[in-house]
Amino acid sequence: MEEKIISHGNLVSLVSDLIKNNFAVIGQGKNGIGWQKLADSGEININYKEIPSNISYKEFLFPKTESIFYFKSKKDAYDLIEAPGKTEKVVFLGAKPCDARSIEIMSKVFNWDYKDKFFNERADNSIVIGTACSYKDEFCFCSSVNLSPTSEKGSDLFLIPLDENTYAIRIITEKGKEFIQPYAKYLTDGNNAKSQEALGKITAPEKKFESSKVREWIGANFEHKLFDTIGATCEGCGQCAFVCPVCHCFDIVDEECHYDCGRRMKNWDACQFGLFTLHSSGHNPRENQNKRYRQRIAHKFKYYTDKFDEVLCTGCGRCSRGCPVGIDIAQVAKEINLVANQV
Repeated sequence: MEEKIISHGNLVSLVSDLIKNNFAVIGQGKNGIGWQKLADSGEININYKEIPSNISYKEFLFPKTESIFYFKSKKDAYDLIEAPGKTEKVVFLGAKPCDARSIEIMSKVFNWDYKDKFFNERADNSIVIGTACSYKDEFCFCSSVNLSPTSEKGSDLFLIPLDENTYAIRIITEKGKEFIQPYAKYLTDGNNAKSQEALGKITAPEKKFESSKVREWIGANFEHKLFDTIGATCEGCGQCAFVCPVCHCFDIVDEECHYDCGRRMKNWDACQFGLFTLHSSGHNPRENQNKRYRQRIAHKFKYYTDKFDEVLCTGCGRCSRGCPVGIDIAQVAKEINLVANQV
């Protein structure tokens, strides 16, 4: 693995060049508010010491709403017009491991029985510059879902802060190597010993649960009363799904723009919403919040793992920090471990 050094000043110059070369550089907003397209290099915010942004950068790969195609009626048929492709080159700058990992995890479902060209075009045109993370609070649990604050998974390039003005930059993928070559003038020779020393000072969050035990227990306890207790608290607002880096449920609807034309739209949805599984007959197989919250836990820790050998969670803690009624998904998984150990 090749490693270089980049100063903060040279990082600013690199970002300035990228913007001039028509890259969309996506960085974290100030004060931890979302992710945004940087207007200039002065907006860089590598917040490796601070709380993760309140939402992930998921919407830049999987927008809240997008057109799939347009249609126009003729006398006895319809003309279908494809939505334009997504060719913008994007750089995600300063992604903590709990965000950087998200693209690879979501790619499994978006390339399962059908290859989603919209997601894939954006992912293919994206470069992830990750960063080691030295922040942790009571909601962080990356170490419980096969990640760590120093994980390079999902990053094409990986920043390791050495001091306030210097980073080691590791070239992780061939895609990252090809991307950085035109900007080699901003890099100097690396020092692996210094970067290893810096990584060694970062401590991981406490491991709160074993995800494999959660998976096993759910498979044998689908009707357990524990889900009734948790579900009774949930308000079904969907905050947890919308801030999550890897939740990916969506609905497809047709919208008319006039009597003879319209478009087919893909819109974010969430399994916590009462209408998510409502049938046209009026029957709802998940008619209460208990069953809907069970679905959330089972999807993340069992169903997705069964299908793709991936936990559908990166341990970022956003869902728990923002939950209006204080549901903490890591504590739910920990409680499942405790119940499983009592059997």
